[in-house]
Amino acid sequence: MELERAKKYLEKGVDGYANGNGGMFENFMMQGLGLHLDSIERGRVLCSMKVPVRLLNPGNTFHGGATTSLVDLVGSAVILTYGLTSTGVSVEITLSLLDAAFANEEIEIEGRALRIGKTVAVVNVEFRKKSSAKIFAQARHTKYLHLPPPAPVQTKM
Repeated sequence: MELERAKKYLEKGVDGYANGNGGMFENFMMQGLGLHLDSIERGRVLCSMKVPVRLLNPGNTFHGGATTSLVDLVGSAVILTYGLTSTGVSVEITLSLLDAAFANEEIEIEGRALRIGKTVAVVNVEFRKKSSAKIFAQARHTKYLHLPPPAPVQTKM
């Protein structure tokens, strides 16, 4: 069940609907992104896509902001593979841009859990050029996992 939840999250967005009625993230990133889920297992998600022209920066390369948004998306999906009901709240995203990706270039995005604890999750996300397997971006995503409130204490009166 947890893998289905992560798959739905990647395919249909945060709210589970691919109808364009979501927030800024769903409308900007998910609509027509062409993100394909290639492989999913506990603690690992592998996606691929062609870099869309609309996500290029003024230098005609894949925009760092779009890359960071994909780190958040794929990293959150990795957390869902553990059966959690929430992806948590981002505490830190560290991104290293090592090379450029260009319009219509096929890329792979792989997220791997480094640690999923009781209150903190840490995920590594790598971006590779599909043709050469060369890493062009690497990120670490840390999230705070909100614990459900404790059950109310029963008192005798």
